[in-house]
Amino acid sequence: MTRIPTVHRIALLFNANKIFDRDIIAGIGEYLTSTRASWDLFLEEDFRCRLQGIEDWQGHGIIADFDDPAIAEAMTRVRLPVVAVGGSYADTDDYPRDVPYVATDNFKLVKLAYDHLIEAGLQNFACFSLPPAPTNRWAQEREKAFTTLTQRDGISGHVYRGVGTSAQSWDNAVEQQIAWVRSLPKPVGIIGVTDARARQLLQACLCAGIAVPEQVALIGIDDDPLARILTRVPLSSVIQGTLEMGRTAAHLLHQMLHGASFTDTRILVPPAGINVLASSQHEVRTHPHVMQALHFIRQYACQGIKTEQVADYVGISRSSLDWYFRRELRRSVHDEILRFKLEAACQMLRQSALSIADVAVACGFTSVQYLHVVFRRELGCTPKEYQDQLLLASGKAAVPSAADGLDRTSSIEVIAARAPHTPHASHGMRRLPSITQSLRASD
Repeated sequence: MTRIPTVHRIALLFNANKIFDRDIIAGIGEYLTSTRASWDLFLEEDFRCRLQGIEDWQGHGIIADFDDPAIAEAMTRVRLPVVAVGGSYADTDDYPRDVPYVATDNFKLVKLAYDHLIEAGLQNFACFSLPPAPTNRWAQEREKAFTTLTQRDGISGHVYRGVGTSAQSWDNAVEQQIAWVRSLPKPVGIIGVTDARARQLLQACLCAGIAVPEQVALIGIDDDPLARILTRVPLSSVIQGTLEMGRTAAHLLHQMLHGASFTDTRILVPPAGINVLASSQHEVRTHPHVMQALHFIRQYACQGIKTEQVADYVGISRSSLDWYFRRELRRSVHDEILRFKLEAACQMLRQSALSIADVAVACGFTSVQYLHVVFRRELGCTPKEYQDQLLLASGKAAVPSAADGLDRTSSIEVIAARAPHTPHASHGMRRLPSITQSLRASD
């Protein structure tokens, strides 16, 4: 007689209005799809977390967001196996006790963004954070990481927290952001503790006529597609390892349901990579006409602008502007407009379900045929062939790109309970290529 596997009832306590929580839930789903685990998942219909009566819930286990103090406190009253998920801490005493904890490595998130800005040739750095609150201790940890990195390198880093966002404070907040950016030495690289924060600052810069990325190179954290499409200049971002966090948390709980114990185990998951887009692609410029022109092109290239419109914006003749471009960039204004449009088209083909005709229109190409010509000439394939290669590769193989800006890493750190931890000690910790290797001994 065939044995029917036990079905476990599992609660996921997350607020999925945040990209961080949504991707962790997606990682849990990936784990369940790839294994024989039989779980019935409890989630509110609107994917929001409500804790009333959770201590009396008749289930088998819980995976919960411990970045939320209310959730962490509620879990102390639960007598079920619990796996905690949240951000890492520089001080080990800040970690929750008596519970396995899967963390995004806040130090490595900031370091990846910081190293990217250094590689862009920048020498001035700042961090746009959040006002301290119990619900955003991860932001304070990212501030600490930024300060540690700049002090290590003997650099004077600037941290600005601003104010929280609301309809009443919005105009005042934007004015304060503009004043802060104007006070910074230029050019400057700024790390936003989230994409939402970086998007706000990017919008403030554009409102104030501050050129991005020529004067201010911006990068966020989360790789949130919503934040990315709500800006005129595409936003660079560090990709958190949230899918891996979800898979790891699910694997831990799966083993705990079968008798394994991971009390006080901490697993730090590094960023998955960095998505480099226009907002941080700073290049050293010497002439203000080129900086002004690039600022205009980045905002309006996909609206079909011509060289004459760029020259009018800068206030010089077309031939003069072309001369400056060829001297500094070794290409014409027209070539730069076309390059930006091609990058935008590649990005849309990678990350949206739009048809090729819609992509051509959205990116300012006069026809689908012209888009084909540009793809053939620059990438050696048609847009359809480019899409087919993306589907075939599924993110695992190289695909031609107008701006190959995705640099991926994939190591996990498992830290013993109460082990001393400082950012500089990370090289001495055990690096694990995959969750299946790191925890296979518990299977």
